[in-house]
Amino acid sequence: MEDDAPVIYGLEFQARALTAQTAETDAVRFLVGTQSLKFDNQIHIIDFDDENNIINKNVLLHQAGEIWHIGASPADKAVLTTCYNKTSDSRVISCAAVWRMPSDWETGSHESPDDSAHNPQTLELLCHLDDSTHGNAACVLWEPMGDGKRVISLADNHALLWDLQESSTQATVSSTATLEGKGQLKFTSGKWSPHHNCSQLATANDTAIRGWDLRTMSQIYCIENAHGQLVRDLDFNPNRQYYLASCGDDCKVKFWDVRNAQEPVKTLEEHSHWVWSVRYNHSHDQLVLTASSDSRLILSNMVSISSEPFGHLVDDEELSEGEENHQEDK
Repeated sequence: MEDDAPVIYGLEFQARALTAQTAETDAVRFLVGTQSLKFDNQIHIIDFDDENNIINKNVLLHQAGEIWHIGASPADKAVLTTCYNKTSDSRVISCAAVWRMPSDWETGSHESPDDSAHNPQTLELLCHLDDSTHGNAACVLWEPMGDGKRVISLADNHALLWDLQESSTQATVSSTATLEGKGQLKFTSGKWSPHHNCSQLATANDTAIRGWDLRTMSQIYCIENAHGQLVRDLDFNPNRQYYLASCGDDCKVKFWDVRNAQEPVKTLEEHSHWVWSVRYNHSHDQLVLTASSDSRLILSNMVSISSEPFGHLVDDEELSEGEENHQEDK
């Protein structure tokens, strides 16, 4: 962006759910889900025009409840999933569903960008991903590079592999995996690996990270005490098939080679509070972005454990000392 000027977009309600829409190849697009107890919640469709450094936005209604997780189909840009809370019999339960955007949601929106916020259209419900026997849904994961017909939902101590049929209007559970052990075990997050023909899943529960073979739904590795406190998020290196990043409430970000996971390959201790999210850059896997409750985003340049350990994106001189972009080998 010119002169490093930020582009800022304000929401009417608070939001915790965000995803990139990878099926949209003609625009830089993100989906944001809101959380409000009193009003109809919203899906904000954010398009970034990098030539003019402006944002175009559209708003769709999500009338089912406050959104805690959102995912976009890798094959159909009109289809998405949400995990949301709703009240039933004075109890709050977490549900998951597949939705379709109305076919004409873009009509006229860029001519008059505020119109969609005043008269928003409503998402069309395609199907629920709920099975009352498997508890509360925490997140829904689309098969990476898939045809949009397989998703995994994590619900309490169950991982459910769903087949979406008939244009996603029906969903059937094809297989399940269950966390077993003492106490009330619960998945907190997961990541579907883009490697190994998309046959592996990594999950987090409490302080542990586990790997699963989706062909047999059996556990293939376990990192017990991966973090000193709750593991919040995971992400696979897009170019190195055995490398996994994790972050958690111990304020740390760790990088693992899951073939030999007794110790992390690398640990970052830049944050001063819980680390909620970790993401690899899909074009340059040495770049890793983390977000924390310490109100900071940190972009790390992890050259030595990237797929190009001898290449640098920029010269050391180009990084000013005051930037929140630290080089690993400084």
